[in-house]
Amino acid sequence: MMSKKKSEKLARDLAQANRSSGMLGDTLSRLVRNKAGMIGIIIILLLFILCLAAPVFTHWDPYEQSVKIRLNFPSAEHIFGTDDFGRDIWSRMLYGGRYSLFIAVGAMLISTAVGMILGAVSGFFGGKTDLIIMRILDIIQSIPALLLAIAISSALGSGPFNTMLAISTAGIAGTGRIMRSTVMTIRGDEFVEAARATGSSNFRIIMKEVVPNTIAPLIINASLSIGGNIMAISGLSFIGLGVQGSTPEWGAILAVGKTYLREFWPLVVFPAIALTLTIFGFNLLGDALRDALDPRLKD
Repeated sequence: MMSKKKSEKLARDLAQANRSSGMLGDTLSRLVRNKAGMIGIIIILLLFILCLAAPVFTHWDPYEQSVKIRLNFPSAEHIFGTDDFGRDIWSRMLYGGRYSLFIAVGAMLISTAVGMILGAVSGFFGGKTDLIIMRILDIIQSIPALLLAIAISSALGSGPFNTMLAISTAGIAGTGRIMRSTVMTIRGDEFVEAARATGSSNFRIIMKEVVPNTIAPLIINASLSIGGNIMAISGLSFIGLGVQGSTPEWGAILAVGKTYLREFWPLVVFPAIALTLTIFGFNLLGDALRDALDPRLKD
């Protein structure tokens, strides 16, 4: 027969699972009812489908050159036209979206992970640990994000991975501050004190009790940061510090297009539209997640 303690633990676990399931269902319900959020989700889904399944939507090689058809305006054969080397712009847009999304999401994951760790340690322990970490974050945040990314890219060199590191560094401070303020509001709650009373280590308390209860603001911040990351990636590539060479990336395409802006508009207009729609979609999703995860807005 199951002991009394095991029965009580099982009951608590089942109750917690039911509460989590109810919260998730409630959040999804409010997210679905948010029209702007659904528009953002549709834009993002279409973007991912087009970019990840690029061979399905184009038969052109994004690296294939043909001087005979350089700077051709949109036609039935090349729906977005061709660039200065005769490469199909539609194909380069689709394959370039892979680089932009990969770098943006990777930078978001790095900044979120590092900021979450620093913020959790700072807010949980306080004292000198909090002071040291916060001064480090102050130094990072005192430098404009794009300027910091430019400095790191200049030091590390161009390339997708170096660009990812450069952009992620600027996002650590904001994530760390959000995590710290959230942790400070719950570190004295009953469930944290109960974990301490049972002899749990600080690491276990942070990972099992604190972090799961601070995940909502991190999700919102992460979704909003992706749009800014894509803009930063394109900005670095535009000034020659991001993705370089023949690699199809939206900012790099824009950098080439500015030379031909007066005589050949497709090389600027189409990448600019893609950037605008992508950032718009992620911003709509971030706002919708903020409304859905905010307990004060529950019906």
